[in-house]
Amino acid sequence: MKEIHIGEMLSRAVTEREIHEERICKFFGCSSSEISEMYACKSIDTALLLKWSKLLEYDFFRIYSQHLILYSPPIKTIGKANSYHCLPKFRKNIYSNEVISFFLELIASGEKTIVQILQEYGVPKSTMYRWLSKRESPDTR
Repeated sequence: MKEIHIGEMLSRAVTEREIHEERICKFFGCSSSEISEMYACKSIDTALLLKWSKLLEYDFFRIYSQHLILYSPPIKTIGKANSYHCLPKFRKNIYSNEVISFFLELIASGEKTIVQILQEYGVPKSTMYRWLSKRESPDTR
């Protein structure tokens, strides 16, 4: 995922979801040739990407967020340590609470083992055991 070609991803998502081209053209109010042009684009306008996200029921912005998490260098603060900016600050946390809960529920229900989750989803072993220890009730320690 070092190089993102959003048009190809959109095309694959449309194929996987088996959405007819007529529906896409009506949704965007454009021709099939314009849709094909979007598939060929490496990048796309954010307003269009938002519409694609709604149509395909997938957060395509997350691809870019995950790219930043994985490939951006850590921020070095010059001058004041607690400098204020007009933009919100984001922590580098790959796993949302929903994803963590999903993994822990799979383990609790016996649907998957810890080893299966580590292998299938690429979760680091130390991270998984940290989640388990935080979610562990005081009575079971």
